[in-house]
Amino acid sequence: MAADPAPQIRPAPTAGVELSRRLLAEFLGTGLLVTAVIGSGIMAVRLAPGQPGLQLLANSLATVFALAALILMFGPVSGAHFNPVVSAADWWLGRRTGTGLRPSELAVYTAAQVLGAIGGAILANTMFGLPAVTAASHDRTGGPLWLGEIVATTGLLLLIAALTYSHRTALAPAAVAAWIGGAYWFTSSTSFANPAVTIGRAFSDTVAGIAPASVPAFVAAQLLGLVLAVGLVAALYPTGRNIVDDDPFVTHHDDITENRTVLPERN
Repeated sequence: MAADPAPQIRPAPTAGVELSRRLLAEFLGTGLLVTAVIGSGIMAVRLAPGQPGLQLLANSLATVFALAALILMFGPVSGAHFNPVVSAADWWLGRRTGTGLRPSELAVYTAAQVLGAIGGAILANTMFGLPAVTAASHDRTGGPLWLGEIVATTGLLLLIAALTYSHRTALAPAAVAAWIGGAYWFTSSTSFANPAVTIGRAFSDTVAGIAPASVPAFVAAQLLGLVLAVGLVAALYPTGRNIVDDDPFVTHHDDITENRTVLPERN
């Protein structure tokens, strides 16, 4: 039997985009995402006081719609990571094929995302007439919440990998938003799944906030989800290809052979 040929490298839509432009997109995208999370939480509490279920519904819907729009808005520039664990997965899995972020790019992507998240919290606070910076007092701690973060983060990264390896990245805005929206409700932690967003939300003492003392454990759980997801992706896609070549939902392209793809390449 002939040896399985190596995956064919396909340039990503963001290939060739200057790093400064990509960092600006990550800063703005992450910032506006946090603004949507915190701002919709404040609005929900004001419009539906004493109704936590309705507040969560409003908060999750606003986040889902904003996230999908932001991916469409900034995806062509930076890939719309908005999340250090997404960037880390892009770097790590890309090592197998020589694609993905470089270590130096990963560092500055993460910095841009964290700074953007903090800026987004400040913007949301200011828009609603609150002090620009207030340390959150909402304690979020305990094993069940940490497990929820592991599940939410692992699932998010598995979804992104599946979309990438099956040539369905055009579905990312809807698919990623759907996962986050669903995980708002089926995880005990309401699905932060993002270290940058977690840090940003510590700067707002509102319903969407998280106490600074709770942040390290949440981030640790998210990083554990990253490690678990990377291992599962390597097991599910050992050659960087879709396992089911005749998947009717896969879009095939003339310039790609045997339904192969790799993680996006960014120069």
